[in-house]
Amino acid sequence: MEIDIASYIPGKIICVGMNYKSHIQEQDGRFPQQPVLFSKANSSIIKNGEHIVYPKQVEELDYEVELAAIISKKATKISEHEAGKYIYGYTIINDITARDLQKKESQWYRAKSFDTFAPIGPVITPTADIGNPQNLNLRSYVNDQLRQNSNTSDMIFGIYKLISHISMAITLKPGDLIATGTPAGVGVFMKQKKLLQPGDTVVCEIEKIGRLSNLVVS
Repeated sequence: MEIDIASYIPGKIICVGMNYKSHIQEQDGRFPQQPVLFSKANSSIIKNGEHIVYPKQVEELDYEVELAAIISKKATKISEHEAGKYIYGYTIINDITARDLQKKESQWYRAKSFDTFAPIGPVITPTADIGNPQNLNLRSYVNDQLRQNSNTSDMIFGIYKLISHISMAITLKPGDLIATGTPAGVGVFMKQKKLLQPGDTVVCEIEKIGRLSNLVVS
Protein backbone atom coordinates (compact mmCIF):
# COMPACT_ATOMS: atom_id res chain seq x y z
CA MET A 1 0.00 0.00 0.00
CA GLU A 2 1.26 3.47 -0.90
CA ILE A 3 0.14 6.61 0.91
CA ASP A 4 -0.59 9.92 -0.83
CA ILE A 5 1.99 12.51 0.12
CA ALA A 6 -0.05 15.53 -1.01
CA SER A 7 -1.00 16.69 2.49
CA TYR A 8 2.27 15.79 4.24
CA ILE A 9 4.51 18.55 5.63
CA PRO A 10 7.36 17.40 7.90
CA GLY A 11 7.84 18.75 11.41
CA LYS A 12 11.64 18.72 11.51
CA ILE A 13 13.81 17.99 8.47
CA ILE A 14 17.09 16.54 9.73
CA CYS A 15 19.66 15.79 7.04
CA VAL A 16 22.86 13.76 6.97
CA GLY A 17 25.84 14.96 4.97
CA MET A 18 28.72 12.89 3.59
CA ASN A 19 27.04 9.55 4.27
CA TYR A 20 27.87 7.58 1.11
CA LYS A 21 31.32 6.12 0.54
CA SER A 22 31.20 7.03 -3.15
CA HIS A 23 30.31 10.65 -2.34
CA ILE A 24 33.26 10.92 0.06
CA GLN A 25 35.56 9.48 -2.59
CA GLU A 26 34.45 12.06 -5.18
CA GLN A 27 35.25 14.82 -2.66
CA ASP A 28 38.35 14.72 -0.45
CA GLY A 29 38.35 11.11 0.79
CA ARG A 30 38.00 12.10 4.45
CA PHE A 31 35.43 9.82 6.05
CA PRO A 32 33.44 11.23 9.01
CA GLN A 33 33.83 9.56 12.41
CA GLN A 34 30.25 10.48 13.39
CA PRO A 35 27.19 11.41 11.32
CA VAL A 36 27.31 14.96 9.95
CA LEU A 37 23.93 16.55 10.69
CA PHE A 38 22.26 19.69 9.39
CA SER A 39 18.69 20.84 8.82
CA LYS A 40 16.49 22.28 6.10
CA ALA A 41 13.53 24.59 6.65
CA ASN A 42 10.21 22.81 6.16
CA SER A 43 9.09 25.85 4.16
CA SER A 44 11.42 24.58 1.41
CA ILE A 45 9.15 21.58 0.74
CA ILE A 46 7.52 21.09 -2.65
CA LYS A 47 5.90 17.98 -4.11
CA ASN A 48 6.23 15.89 -7.24
CA GLY A 49 5.62 17.98 -10.38
CA GLU A 50 6.06 21.35 -8.68
CA HIS A 51 8.77 23.77 -9.77
CA ILE A 52 12.22 24.33 -8.28
CA VAL A 53 12.83 28.09 -8.40
CA TYR A 54 16.40 29.17 -9.24
CA PRO A 55 17.06 32.18 -6.94
CA LYS A 56 18.61 35.31 -8.45
CA GLN A 57 21.34 35.41 -5.79
CA VAL A 58 22.51 31.83 -6.50
CA GLU A 59 25.17 30.94 -9.08
CA GLU A 60 25.62 27.18 -8.56
CA LEU A 61 22.49 25.06 -8.11
CA ASP A 62 22.84 21.32 -7.51
CA TYR A 63 20.72 18.20 -6.97
CA GLU A 64 21.04 15.27 -4.51
CA VAL A 65 18.84 12.17 -4.57
CA GLU A 66 18.25 10.87 -1.02
CA LEU A 67 16.18 8.26 0.77
CA ALA A 68 14.11 9.88 3.53
CA ALA A 69 12.70 8.09 6.57
CA ILE A 70 9.53 9.43 8.19
CA ILE A 71 9.14 9.00 11.94
CA SER A 72 5.96 7.32 13.22
CA LYS A 73 6.06 8.03 16.98
CA LYS A 74 7.97 9.92 19.63
CA ALA A 75 11.56 8.67 19.85
CA THR A 76 13.93 9.65 22.64
CA LYS A 77 17.23 7.91 23.31
CA ILE A 78 16.33 4.76 21.42
CA SER A 79 18.80 2.03 20.50
CA GLU A 80 19.82 1.16 16.95
CA HIS A 81 18.08 -2.20 17.44
CA GLU A 82 14.77 -0.45 18.25
CA ALA A 83 14.93 2.24 15.56
CA GLY A 84 13.03 0.37 12.86
CA LYS A 85 9.90 0.37 15.04
CA TYR A 86 9.84 4.18 14.89
CA ILE A 87 9.77 4.52 11.09
CA TYR A 88 6.38 5.00 9.45
CA GLY A 89 7.64 4.80 5.91
CA TYR A 90 10.02 6.15 3.31
CA THR A 91 9.98 8.73 0.54
CA ILE A 92 12.44 10.51 -1.77
CA ILE A 93 13.91 13.93 -1.09
CA ASN A 94 15.95 15.95 -3.57
CA ASP A 95 18.30 18.01 -1.39
CA ILE A 96 18.65 21.01 -3.69
CA THR A 97 21.69 23.07 -2.72
CA ALA A 98 23.15 26.48 -3.59
CA ARG A 99 26.76 25.30 -3.79
CA ASP A 100 28.29 28.77 -4.01
CA LEU A 101 26.57 29.83 -0.78
CA GLN A 102 27.40 26.52 0.88
CA LYS A 103 31.09 27.18 0.22
CA LYS A 104 31.00 30.82 1.37
CA GLU A 105 29.06 30.37 4.61
CA SER A 106 30.14 28.55 7.76
CA GLN A 107 26.86 26.61 7.96
CA TRP A 108 24.66 25.01 5.31
CA TYR A 109 21.19 26.02 6.47
CA ARG A 110 20.55 28.94 4.12
CA ALA A 111 22.20 27.26 1.12
CA LYS A 112 19.82 24.32 1.48
CA SER A 113 16.64 26.03 2.71
CA PHE A 114 15.54 28.42 -0.03
CA ASP A 115 11.88 28.05 -0.92
CA THR A 116 11.40 25.01 -3.24
CA PHE A 117 14.78 23.46 -2.28
CA ALA A 118 13.24 20.27 -0.83
CA PRO A 119 11.19 18.36 -3.39
CA ILE A 120 9.71 15.21 -1.79
CA GLY A 121 7.59 12.36 -3.10
CA PRO A 122 6.00 10.98 -5.13
CA VAL A 123 4.53 8.88 -2.28
CA ILE A 124 5.31 7.62 1.19
CA THR A 125 5.88 3.87 0.99
CA PRO A 126 5.14 2.11 4.31
CA THR A 127 8.00 0.36 6.05
CA ALA A 128 6.45 -3.08 5.51
CA ASP A 129 6.51 -2.57 1.73
CA ILE A 130 10.16 -1.46 1.66
CA GLY A 131 11.75 -4.52 3.25
CA ASN A 132 15.45 -3.90 3.83
CA PRO A 133 16.04 -0.14 3.51
CA GLN A 134 19.79 -0.76 3.17
CA ASN A 135 19.37 -2.48 -0.19
CA LEU A 136 17.52 0.00 -2.42
CA ASN A 137 18.74 1.25 -5.78
CA LEU A 138 18.66 5.03 -6.19
CA ARG A 139 19.34 7.20 -9.22
CA SER A 140 19.05 10.77 -10.42
CA TYR A 141 18.67 12.14 -13.92
CA VAL A 142 18.90 15.64 -15.39
CA ASN A 143 17.10 15.99 -18.73
CA ASP A 144 17.05 12.16 -18.96
CA GLN A 145 20.84 11.97 -18.50
CA LEU A 146 21.83 9.59 -15.69
CA ARG A 147 23.81 11.46 -13.02
CA GLN A 148 23.71 9.31 -9.85
CA ASN A 149 23.43 5.52 -9.74
CA SER A 150 23.98 3.73 -6.44
CA ASN A 151 22.44 1.62 -3.68
CA THR A 152 21.65 2.45 -0.05
CA SER A 153 24.07 -0.32 0.96
CA ASP A 154 26.83 2.26 0.25
CA MET A 155 25.84 4.33 3.30
CA ILE A 156 28.54 4.85 5.93
CA PHE A 157 25.98 5.10 8.74
CA GLY A 158 22.86 2.99 8.27
CA ILE A 159 19.37 4.37 8.74
CA TYR A 160 18.76 2.72 12.13
CA LYS A 161 22.13 3.99 13.37
CA LEU A 162 21.25 7.51 12.24
CA ILE A 163 17.87 7.55 13.96
CA SER A 164 19.34 6.22 17.19
CA HIS A 165 22.20 8.75 17.05
CA ILE A 166 19.84 11.69 16.48
CA SER A 167 17.44 10.55 19.20
CA MET A 168 20.20 10.62 21.82
CA ALA A 169 20.17 14.43 21.57
CA ILE A 170 16.93 15.41 19.83
CA THR A 171 13.47 14.03 20.51
CA LEU A 172 11.98 12.86 17.24
CA LYS A 173 8.23 13.27 16.78
CA PRO A 174 5.65 11.80 14.38
CA GLY A 175 6.08 13.27 10.91
CA ASP A 176 9.74 14.29 11.32
CA LEU A 177 11.79 13.51 8.22
CA ILE A 178 15.35 12.15 8.21
CA ALA A 179 17.22 12.62 4.91
CA THR A 180 19.96 10.00 4.82
CA GLY A 181 22.58 11.37 2.42
CA THR A 182 23.42 11.21 -1.28
CA PRO A 183 25.80 9.10 -3.40
CA ALA A 184 28.41 10.20 -5.94
CA GLY A 185 27.41 12.01 -9.11
CA VAL A 186 26.35 15.46 -7.94
CA GLY A 187 27.02 18.21 -10.43
CA VAL A 188 29.57 20.22 -8.49
CA PHE A 189 32.11 17.38 -8.21
CA MET A 190 32.18 16.33 -11.85
CA LYS A 191 35.38 17.04 -13.80
CA GLN A 192 33.39 19.63 -15.71
CA LYS A 193 30.67 20.89 -13.40
CA LYS A 194 27.15 19.97 -14.50
CA LEU A 195 24.97 22.22 -12.37
CA LEU A 196 21.28 22.89 -12.77
CA GLN A 197 19.93 25.59 -15.05
CA PRO A 198 16.42 26.99 -15.62
CA GLY A 199 14.62 24.64 -17.99
CA ASP A 200 16.23 21.47 -16.61
CA THR A 201 14.07 18.59 -15.42
CA VAL A 202 15.44 16.68 -12.44
CA VAL A 203 14.22 13.15 -11.73
CA CYS A 204 15.11 11.28 -8.54
CA GLU A 205 14.26 7.59 -8.47
CA ILE A 206 14.35 5.07 -5.63
CA GLU A 207 13.34 1.43 -5.86
CA LYS A 208 9.92 0.65 -4.29
CA ILE A 209 9.08 4.37 -3.97
CA GLY A 210 8.99 5.71 -7.52
CA ARG A 211 10.14 8.77 -9.44
CA LEU A 212 10.18 12.35 -8.17
CA SER A 213 10.24 14.84 -11.06
CA ASN A 214 10.63 18.63 -10.88
CA LEU A 215 11.31 21.35 -13.43
CA VAL A 216 13.80 24.15 -12.63
CA VAL A 217 12.43 27.63 -13.44
CA SER A 218 13.76 31.17 -13.18
